[in-house]
Amino acid sequence: MKIKPILVVGGEPNSVFFEIFFKSITSNKFKSPIILIMSLDLIIKQMKFLNYKKKINLIKIKNIKRYKLDNKQINLIDVKYKNNIAFKKISNDSNSYIENCFKTAFYLIKKKITNKFINGPINKKTFLKNKYLGITEYICEKFKIKNYAMLIYNHKLSVCPITTHLPIKLVSKSINKKNIYNKVILINNFYKKMFGIKPRIAVVGLNPHCETIDNFDEDKKIVKPTIQKLINKKLNIYGPISADTIFMKNIRFNYDVIIGMYHDQVLTPIKTLFEYNAINITLGLPFIRISPDHGPNEKMMGKKISNAQSLIESLKFLDF
Repeated sequence: MKIKPILVVGGEPNSVFFEIFFKSITSNKFKSPIILIMSLDLIIKQMKFLNYKKKINLIKIKNIKRYKLDNKQINLIDVKYKNNIAFKKISNDSNSYIENCFKTAFYLIKKKITNKFINGPINKKTFLKNKYLGITEYICEKFKIKNYAMLIYNHKLSVCPITTHLPIKLVSKSINKKNIYNKVILINNFYKKMFGIKPRIAVVGLNPHCETIDNFDEDKKIVKPTIQKLINKKLNIYGPISADTIFMKNIRFNYDVIIGMYHDQVLTPIKTLFEYNAINITLGLPFIRISPDHGPNEKMMGKKISNAQSLIESLKFLDF
């Protein structure tokens, strides 16, 4: 069977993505051809600035349907960018460029060129302008997907927040049985399809120690009944479990996935445990979308010391 290419959108042009991309492809070999969607002029300037000019074989593609993709080179689709400066401050100037890169990638996905997609880090404040909670929501809206989940994946342990990028004061209002149930089903189906296993899933409570002095107890009224419903469907699911102990080493490795009620409840410990050795996978899309688990990191641009591990793991995951 023909190996499908990996689409890579560079994301924010004023970020550490170029450095970690160059590090990834010069230190690793991949079976899958890589299609990079970004500005040719910009990448040439970045390569020169970071001293990678002679190490990367870059070929510009004009007609992808007639072009024979090669995994020994980077196949580039050129998207014009008006501000082709090697590094500058992140601003709204790059918004239309980023959107055009996404449009190109989405077009190729819809034309069945591939089902593998990686996007580089994007500044949510400037690009999304509070229209979406995050890039996950932006992409899902473009494909009309309402049932989705954010899985921060490591082969030893993964996590999933029920709510993403919400202020803490809004979290409790957004916790409901349907949301928890749907995300657990997505996770269970993903592990069965990708790895052929029935994952062991733990769900943490919303409140400290799964207790509250409030009149309404979300853990008893929402979380626990939903878990019981999933147990009745023969899923390997446990909880609610107190968030302050679930990540202890004698407990966490009893599970494949830990589900939290809000973003930092599970992302903080997973990043502490694995640092850059984790990837952000969007479940529910008709293709596999991965984002390296870090942001643009504007302060580190051009310093040549950024960690490329998350992008390397992203490429390895899709290299099939």
